[in-house]
Amino acid sequence: MGVKGKLIASIEMKCGGDFVHDIFHVNTHHIPNISPTKINHFEIHEGQIVKHGSIVSWKYNEDEKEKIVKEVIEAFDHQKKSVTWKVIEGDLLELYNYFTIITSCEDQWTTWTFVYEKKTEDTPEPLVFMGLLLDVTKDVDAHLLKI
Repeated sequence: MGVKGKLIASIEMKCGGDFVHDIFHVNTHHIPNISPTKINHFEIHEGQIVKHGSIVSWKYNEDEKEKIVKEVIEAFDHQKKSVTWKVIEGDLLELYNYFTIITSCEDQWTTWTFVYEKKTEDTPEPLVFMGLLLDVTKDVDAHLLKI
């Protein structure tokens, strides 16, 4: 059994959490256009964008390498503006036995939470992936402020 971890990062949003929630959870397909150097592709494989059980995938750039993550939406709470995504395929599962991403928006804050289990003690914490998502979040904020 690997080492379990939890990583949480919050970032202040000038445009407000409601608008960020709309982009990340309703208009997700726009993110590759908003942050093209970080996110190359978004695809819905099953279901709809913000429905429990929907399966989606992302192609993203991390350390100048294209990577992929495929996720199933485990939970969606429109009231709390949160979505729980369980990684079911992709590069993250090469390093982690399981990986769950929770995103939520509250007032002026967007919070990303990772819950994971490393395959070995030497596996690094997912700080680079967290940095990528924070950068994408900043791109979304900047995009929304232009509108």
